[in-house]
Amino acid sequence: MTAFQQRRLREFRSRVVVRAFEYRQRRHAHGVWYRLRRLLATAGEAYALSRADAEGLIAEGYEPQPVGRELEPSRTILVVPVERVRRLASARPLAVRLSAELLSAESLILVPFRS
Repeated sequence: MTAFQQRRLREFRSRVVVRAFEYRQRRHAHGVWYRLRRLLATAGEAYALSRADAEGLIAEGYEPQPVGRELEPSRTILVVPVERVRRLASARPLAVRLSAELLSAESLILVPFRS
């Protein structure tokens, strides 16, 4: 086997090991990070809000997203139109990305991109 082939074989084995690790991590989290990233990808804006306002929105009929219950500790994640968010006093804007600030919020509102 030539040096070129040995190098290619090492690179290939390295990619296989990394891919196996990534798949194993997905199985352990049961895909929650994938589903959370997919939900964030549909959001144009994100807001943290108080538990009382979140419960009020749920009482109005907005459904909590299932991925929020899969996180530990569980969070309330709601998808709400921007017009309704503007009427909430406790809504604090957040960057739409996986960050410590977003993940530490107990209740989140995501505003979908406009169609």
